[in-house]
Amino acid sequence: MTLLQPTILRFDSIDSTNLEAMRQAKAGEPEGVCIVAREQTNGRGRLDRIWQSPKDAGLYFSMILRPRLEMSSWPLITLMAALAVCDALMKACALRADIKWPNDICVNGRKLCGILVETIETESKAAAIVGIGINLKANSLPATVSDRATSVESATARQPDGERVLEELIKAIGERYELLQSPQGDEHTIREWCANSSYAVGRQVRVALGNDTFEGTTRGLESDGALRVEVEGQKMRIVRAGDVTALRPSTV
Repeated sequence: MTLLQPTILRFDSIDSTNLEAMRQAKAGEPEGVCIVAREQTNGRGRLDRIWQSPKDAGLYFSMILRPRLEMSSWPLITLMAALAVCDALMKACALRADIKWPNDICVNGRKLCGILVETIETESKAAAIVGIGINLKANSLPATVSDRATSVESATARQPDGERVLEELIKAIGERYELLQSPQGDEHTIREWCANSSYAVGRQVRVALGNDTFEGTTRGLESDGALRVEVEGQKMRIVRAGDVTALRPSTV
């Protein structure tokens, strides 16, 4: 298996790094092409939510991947990306983070990073666009989200080196991606995710799926990365979409 060969394309300002990565992928660019922007004017999160992207306040990053995986395993790319972010934050900032299912990186229960993986068809084959937004600077967050969001600077009381975070992130994605595509890579990635997330097992959560809301206890992941939640009467519900909220704060 060939190792990921990253190529970084940098922009001062862009609509969205994910949208640019999609354009590049459709134009035939290979996996490993990374889009990095100082600001996004139309940053997006999951469920088409707006992602605040002030200039030089965060790491706004997307990478093209062309996985050699069965489509049933593609949802694990989000788990792989979350593990890579945790690896990078530990190495670059000595910051231990928690993973909130399915795609948020948190510290002390507050969101530090969001991940948005999107799949697109291209002329050669399908591609996965891995978008990652990390809040770096403390003064970048609007007061309206200060109770549920944080930054690397706030969490470490030090101004982070954005270039070092980027360097470690690209390296960690390469390592985690190679592992995911190896024999038993699915099982290993799920095991690692569970070991690095306080949401994996035994967490009391509320799940919102459109008009349906229920509470239960997390019981690990399915083979495709879906969250298992045990509800009243020992019934197991499998969550593949929706919002998951912890009913008690984490100690991480």
